[in-house]
Amino acid sequence: MRIAVYCGSKTGSDDSFRAAAESLGHELVRRGVGLVYGGARVGLMGALADTVLRGGGEVIGVIPAQLQERELAHPGLTRLHVVGSMHERKALMADQADGFVALPGGVGTLDEFFEMWTWGQLGIHAKPLGLLDVDGYFTHLLAFTDEMVRAGFLSAAHRAMIAVSALPGPLLDAMANAVVPPEKWRDLR
Repeated sequence: MRIAVYCGSKTGSDDSFRAAAESLGHELVRRGVGLVYGGARVGLMGALADTVLRGGGEVIGVIPAQLQERELAHPGLTRLHVVGSMHERKALMADQADGFVALPGGVGTLDEFFEMWTWGQLGIHAKPLGLLDVDGYFTHLLAFTDEMVRAGFLSAAHRAMIAVSALPGPLLDAMANAVVPPEKWRDLR
């Protein structure tokens, strides 16, 4: 089993973000779950990968050649896939993973996580999704997704696809017990 994790290429402004990445790494190793991630050695991505590697876990990186050329690729991974584009990265990460987690990060983190959420809604995959909500980082985003439900653009069942916890263990437990709803097009018939 492997989990794809999307997170910042920076460590952020608070030490709690790095601590959460490391805590998730320890929990993945404890459970024998492999990591699939963006392949970088920097930021929360690097902290997470280093933690899993130090614990003896499997770490698969997927990085576009353009980023590898900037010397951002982690040199010590179990396996590093170099791909031609971000589109290829997303597809290969999705193929390699059994679920998806987002830690704090920026626009890229949200882009990759939201694409997996969209693919789940469309029935392209039936894999669980989770947000590791470090110090309320995702509070406003979650409030906005609740507004999408209220406004009629997102079903409550598809909003509920996202497990949320401040702690890695309960988040992974919730994801393991997740029930993926039917694709959204059934709502439109």
